[in-house]
Amino acid sequence: MGRAEAATRRTGETTWWRDAVVYQLYIRSFADGNGDGIGDIAGIRARLRHLHDLGVDAVWINPWYPSPMTDGGYDVADYRAVEPVFGTAEEAGALVDEAHALGLRVILDIVPNHSSDQHVWFQQALAAAPGSQERARYHFRPGRGPNGDEPPNDWRSVFGGSAWTRVTDGGEPGEWYLHLFDATQPDLNWADPWVQAEFESILRFWFDRGVDGFRIDVAHGLVKSDGLPDLGGDDETMLAPVERTDHPHWDRDGVHEIYRAWRRVADSYPDQRVFVAEAWVDSPERLVRYLRPDELHTAFNFDFLRTPWDAEALRKAIDHSLATVAEVGAPPTWVLSNHDVVRHVSRLGRPATNGAGHSLADLAPAAALDRELGRRRARAAALLMFALPGGAYVYQGDELGLWEVEDLPDEVLQDPTWKRSGHTDRGRDGCRVPLPWSGTAPPFGFSLDGARSAPWLPQPADFASVTVEAQEDDPASMLSLYRAALALRHEHPALGDGEFTWLPSGPGVLAFSRGSGFACLVNLSDRPAPLPAGATVLLGSGPGITDGAVPPETAAWLAV
Repeated sequence: MGRAEAATRRTGETTWWRDAVVYQLYIRSFADGNGDGIGDIAGIRARLRHLHDLGVDAVWINPWYPSPMTDGGYDVADYRAVEPVFGTAEEAGALVDEAHALGLRVILDIVPNHSSDQHVWFQQALAAAPGSQERARYHFRPGRGPNGDEPPNDWRSVFGGSAWTRVTDGGEPGEWYLHLFDATQPDLNWADPWVQAEFESILRFWFDRGVDGFRIDVAHGLVKSDGLPDLGGDDETMLAPVERTDHPHWDRDGVHEIYRAWRRVADSYPDQRVFVAEAWVDSPERLVRYLRPDELHTAFNFDFLRTPWDAEALRKAIDHSLATVAEVGAPPTWVLSNHDVVRHVSRLGRPATNGAGHSLADLAPAAALDRELGRRRARAAALLMFALPGGAYVYQGDELGLWEVEDLPDEVLQDPTWKRSGHTDRGRDGCRVPLPWSGTAPPFGFSLDGARSAPWLPQPADFASVTVEAQEDDPASMLSLYRAALALRHEHPALGDGEFTWLPSGPGVLAFSRGSGFACLVNLSDRPAPLPAGATVLLGSGPGITDGAVPPETAAWLAV
């Protein structure tokens, strides 16, 4: 049975998203098709077979729109075009068609909270007078204090510093504009009907070109409290959930009406188009508000990503997630890494010193990293994630067991967090280093035409052991594990959306069934865990399972 046929049998063609495995593709770092050291659409097209052979159902492409790239493309200068460095609109259309021919759906990123300061909308706002319609598309305000020299309120940028920048009007100091991220990313004003209508038109523009859905950046932003009141001195933290009720600019109730309108747009297409939310909120109960039947289809489960490598904590996170999404009939999703967090090999290979350690600042020093332990735990975590009900996300390089590159030279760092933090927070570049495809030295086949142009971020020499080429024919490799797991996931009727039941297990062990005949056992303890009576191992994540026991830091899929 083929992948598409198996997926349709499990969930039906119109609900493919309920248990899809989606591959997140950071376009600048996936594959370079023209030899300039920057990933592009030509590179994606040339490597689509890798994604097909891996066994994923869809690909999510980080922003490919025209952009000055001050924040890796999340500063969009035109929502209806393709960045020339990445390719052309014709190439983008060909990519969508070729992906569909391989049974892969295509999800784009959309960035509705803010645009680039180079977008024509913002340039028109700068040229217009205070109080104009052009400025109403953003948040412009007069300053406080003598001569308006102080920001309009105390809000902080999540990249560091004030969330306000002053402009000049008629050659004199003028109003201030809001940017919850970098100063080059002014926040759009979603109270303005023009902004609402424009984004609905943008959705249709790409849906009409065959795109299957959108991942919504900062989905919990958009709506700000009337009057933009002071926050009260709380610092904003990158990728941290909201920890207070009635926050003036995160997770406002007004966002839900926006997404109801977006859902109506998606549902107007005969072949259902979908949305996934990036929403950092304080609890699963707040998250599922985005997933009510007339709103968004799915959302990233950051609670799972942030949970430490501990059986009790993971079981609690899984239970809570399953229970809350069930209230609104939505599927859960699971994710271990993405372009904003430390790769999970590096998180799981050392103790976290603050929470789950999704940023470098939260982690023990690099000297504490046991990379082999991290890779072993990452193998087990992958089998756990793929065995859980619902959908899952694979960040590019997860299938190779890549780790965070923590020793990038200061002069190559490009994440705006590095500059805005006064060079104290190294930011997210370490998880965005270009993929190694082949060869024994950089650029490891990243440039497909054989060019040896330096990639936009340097690759470490020890990537040589984890290239696609090095792992291709190794049955013990991470790549082989991912391929085998995803093949079984598509073939086995119990996996994907559906039943889930915990099984009896010892301390430090997670065991559960997925309907008749299939079980997963994850041993997080420091001693072997016995297999259930009569179980046959379908796939294991670690060393050979002998004497009827699963070794520590190992997961196994079982026929029971």
